[in-house]
Amino acid sequence: MTASPKPLQIDFVSDVVCPWCVVGLGGLETALGALAAEGITAEIHFQPFELNPDMAPEGENITEHIGRKYGATPEQSARNREMIRDRAAEAWSGFEMQMGPDSRIWNTFDAHRLLHWAGTVGPAEQRALKEALFRAHFTDNRPLPDAEVLTGATEAAGLDRAEAARVLEGDLYAAEVREAEALWRARGITGVPAVVVEGKWLISGGQPAAVFEEALRKIAGEVA
Repeated sequence: MTASPKPLQIDFVSDVVCPWCVVGLGGLETALGALAAEGITAEIHFQPFELNPDMAPEGENITEHIGRKYGATPEQSARNREMIRDRAAEAWSGFEMQMGPDSRIWNTFDAHRLLHWAGTVGPAEQRALKEALFRAHFTDNRPLPDAEVLTGATEAAGLDRAEAARVLEGDLYAAEVREAEALWRARGITGVPAVVVEGKWLISGGQPAAVFEEALRKIAGEVA
């Protein structure tokens, strides 16, 4: 097969409080690592999606939230968390999810504003911030609406903490994030992660690396 002559353009539509997005990103990156030997590469751009756009700043208990939103019992919620923890650790080289019954879920609009800003710096910087935010939420159980938590994640990603604080103090990139969220909703994205390749192929959900690898190989062949 002839590899694509240029990197595949991938939009990774996701939220930083979405555990399946951790699984999906791990699977996607593992697949791309395997495909590199075939000359198949990609540029990943992280796009915003808010699971809880109307959530109050104090967030909500995860067990109560899942029960209200999906009708899951506390026992079902605990089993699901355990399964997702295992999948995340497998998909992403031991990624630690410390989701317990008292964990909280948050509104993430400011996190998405920072991710947009990081994207203006560069794709590597945006990727580093994405991981730092995942770890702040899932591993460290930090409150994501807190400016200190967000700027700390920015610093952990190697970005300018003072500049991140400046972004958060005002409404920088708010319009851009809202516009991007509306765009992906208009394109039919209602759940995440959604991996959109070259603007027209969709791979949905936190898929294993093998699924991403097979799909991207086929897409690269069609693009070539």
